[in-house]
Amino acid sequence: MNSGLMNQTDCPEVMVPFTVFFIVGVVSLAENLLVVVAVIRNRNLHSPMYCFICSLAAFNTIASVTKTWENLMIVLSDMGQLEKRGPSETKLDDVMDSLLCMSFVGSIFSFLAIAVDRYITIFHALRYHNIMTMQRTGVILGAIWTTCGMLAVLMVKFFDFKFVMICLVVFFIISLAVICFLYVYMFMLARIHAKNIAALPIGRKSRRQQRWSSIMRGALTLTILFGAFVVCWVPFFLHLIIIMVCPMNPYCECYRSLFQLHVVLMMSHALIDPAIYAFRSAELRHTFRKMLLCSESHLCS
Repeated sequence: MNSGLMNQTDCPEVMVPFTVFFIVGVVSLAENLLVVVAVIRNRNLHSPMYCFICSLAAFNTIASVTKTWENLMIVLSDMGQLEKRGPSETKLDDVMDSLLCMSFVGSIFSFLAIAVDRYITIFHALRYHNIMTMQRTGVILGAIWTTCGMLAVLMVKFFDFKFVMICLVVFFIISLAVICFLYVYMFMLARIHAKNIAALPIGRKSRRQQRWSSIMRGALTLTILFGAFVVCWVPFFLHLIIIMVCPMNPYCECYRSLFQLHVVLMMSHALIDPAIYAFRSAELRHTFRKMLLCSESHLCS
């Protein structure tokens, strides 16, 4: 215990100003709402892949609102405007924790759905529209949102049990492994498929290459999105693992002192995703441009 206290002195908690949390939260909220509205307004984006991307943006929106509001409550509490342990504040805190858990689990499920969708697009192209109908996409999205809501409530209600935290960490690790496996497998098969295209006659090869490059560009975009998710969320989950494994170890305590930085990084995921959409998708860029630059014009109707 003494060494732990000494460690806390050696590694004081790194504090992030409220303005940083607020700016990241507000900007990411605006960006993700823009993505959701763009997908809804543009009929060219009414496809299963963009529906899953829209769902991911909606979960990011929930995360942005939750963390911004939570930090605002902390500021009000420090100013004496709220009771830190009042019954209403405790209930509201549980609701926000549930929404944050929901956004995390929803992001994982959205990435799984996107990975499966890309796999079907690449390797079952002729049957894709029969397999991934919009009706089936709606059912999948409904199941994802319902499941995430239920899991979020259960995780917050029973979070004091160590078993729940272990399940959350195991779920995160297994999900990452499954998604990584799907993407690695896709790109391995894609390499073989590219060689087969190269062996075709020139006329057929040019058409197939153009279509194939478009599909692979979409797969690469989603791989970048998933990579950003891993980079932003892994430090936070390492924090949870440290709480379980070595709560009193001096080195672990030094890592835990960076908790607020990990939260900012976690929030930044919702900030980064829309930038990746805009950079990689010409259709989304075109829609954003119409929405932002000529919203009053008849051209944007």
